[in-house]
Amino acid sequence: MAAYETAGLTPDGLPALRDVIRKHGLSARKSLGQNFILDLNLTAKISAVCGCLAGKTVVEVGPGPGGLTRALLSGGARVIAVERDERCGLALEEVAARWPGKLHVEMADALEVNWRDLVEKYAPDATIAKDVFVIANLPYGIATKLLIGWLETEPWPPWYAGMALMFQKEVAERISAQPGSKVYGRLSVISQWCCETRIALSLPAAAFTPPPKVASAVVHFIPRTQRLPACTAAALGSVTRAVFGQRRKMLRSSLKQVTPFPELLLTHAGIAPELRGEDVDVASFARLAEALYEKSR
Repeated sequence: MAAYETAGLTPDGLPALRDVIRKHGLSARKSLGQNFILDLNLTAKISAVCGCLAGKTVVEVGPGPGGLTRALLSGGARVIAVERDERCGLALEEVAARWPGKLHVEMADALEVNWRDLVEKYAPDATIAKDVFVIANLPYGIATKLLIGWLETEPWPPWYAGMALMFQKEVAERISAQPGSKVYGRLSVISQWCCETRIALSLPAAAFTPPPKVASAVVHFIPRTQRLPACTAAALGSVTRAVFGQRRKMLRSSLKQVTPFPELLLTHAGIAPELRGEDVDVASFARLAEALYEKSR
């Protein structure tokens, strides 16, 4: 941990995060999936994943005591923070006072937020899909559900220009996995159909308070201008759920969940029926979903 933090002094003029947690009684709650990062050097690295944030708008989920929030604000961003834990309100008010007009806190359940409306509420001057980013140490219990919602957003391109999101390392590896990998699956296909993805940072469990049982990683997402081959997110979701729900079966068997004629569908998409899901690349899955959509019309 940096010397300035152990001394209770930080470059942004606010108390060390340990002091903030102690002052406001913000012990992490397992029920909320809270694991705080107290090292401000690490939060600065996470903040920098999406590049220069000066003049940009950042949506953050689960700011907790505000460590990452402070890094984002120090980088020149306007921050819209969504927090469910009412205990964090006073700590975030102190951060907001340090950067007047730059931090907007929405006390809400992130799973119930309309994200486009939220951005328009607090940043009406921001250019959607250009000036808005999502950067967050996500609560692990809802991280995948939030990600899928952001990836399946309509219309496309989405309301964000990029995302830097913290996941359990095994989830991050699934997101970026390639065909042939044992961890390649539904999350890999949907993520890579929508975005360019890369693991930007890996963090040991010791970087968090309290330390989780697993390592973590930050994944950088850059939305594709077009999701190609073109299909609907719903159709791709149906196909990947069917295939990876029975990942050891050949496609001609697993796809019976979505069509009574799987071999005709596979032939139409130019995919061998004997393949298994882990052998099929993202573009082929999208062609398959496109063929399913065409057959259903």
